[in-house]
Amino acid sequence: MSGQHVLIVEDDNDIREMLRFSLEREGFKVTEAESADVALRVLDKPGVDVIVADWMLPGMSGIDFIRRLRADEPTKDLPIIMLTARGEESDKLRGFDSGADDYLTKPFSPKELIARVKAVIRRTVSREGELLTVGELCLDVQSHRLTICGNLVHAGPTEYRLLEFLMRNPERVFSREQLLDRVWGRAVYVDDRTVDVHVLRLRKLLAPQGYDQYVQTVRGAGYRFSSRVV
Repeated sequence: MSGQHVLIVEDDNDIREMLRFSLEREGFKVTEAESADVALRVLDKPGVDVIVADWMLPGMSGIDFIRRLRADEPTKDLPIIMLTARGEESDKLRGFDSGADDYLTKPFSPKELIARVKAVIRRTVSREGELLTVGELCLDVQSHRLTICGNLVHAGPTEYRLLEFLMRNPERVFSREQLLDRVWGRAVYVDDRTVDVHVLRLRKLLAPQGYDQYVQTVRGAGYRFSSRVV
């Protein structure tokens, strides 16, 4: 992953310096921005591979910054890690709901940050031209798009990854712990109830065409993706 370009959006100079040093030592290219407005100017040009953004930023908050990126076509799939001192589950869910791919609570170690950055890069590497289809449900892995009956469905990054993983492993039952490990990654520390929240959101996305029935709960075991409706 050497050479990947990380944009750090953080108003604390000491934290920015620590992040830059740690990332550059691992071979990453690093650009710094002390505010969301500065970061947006950086993102006017392509080349950034991952964003590490603080929740509390001057002017536009980190949450609003992420929402803006998710609403813009060039940055809608860009991996984003949120940094924050907020450790409550409700805050984490709010961060994920805004479109963050991962969530790191301060204080954290440089080694943990590096692990998170590498994990989101691995999760967002797609295989060119690959399509995952079941009936009229289609995931285009290259373009990172979900369509049902030819209509584009706007899925959040976590819901997309969850559906992609389940579709790659049809009929297999995965526990919440296994899904946290395989979809969120080993370095992400969230409660297993987070899985239930994102499964519910995924089902709501699929419900209008009846595909929510394919994301099935197996009582006492976990979840599976199956076209055999029970």
